[in-house]
Amino acid sequence: MLHINIYPIRKEKESRLRAWLSELNNRADEVRQTFADESVRAEQAYIVSTSDGPLLIYAIEAENFEQGAKAYASSTHPIDAQHKEIKLECLEARLDQLPDYSVAMP
Repeated sequence: MLHINIYPIRKEKESRLRAWLSELNNRADEVRQTFADESVRAEQAYIVSTSDGPLLIYAIEAENFEQGAKAYASSTHPIDAQHKEIKLECLEARLDQLPDYSVAMP
């Protein structure tokens, strides 16, 4: 299944988020380990400029999103802790308050 999430980015944090996305590419082994725990087959993040400011478009393909959410929430991987911190720092609001325009596709 494929999920697409769209989140507003704090304008002054766009470069920080871009740097983090680049760092994730350099830490591919760690990312793949979290993918295995979360049943993720593929994940892509895009930053898109709009007249209202930058948006993070996050596409995730996973076998089981419920399992993935539980694994991410209870993860002990340092990279997941850093990922949560970056999202809190760079996205417009707390994660549980962000508008989530999820689209599930079989």
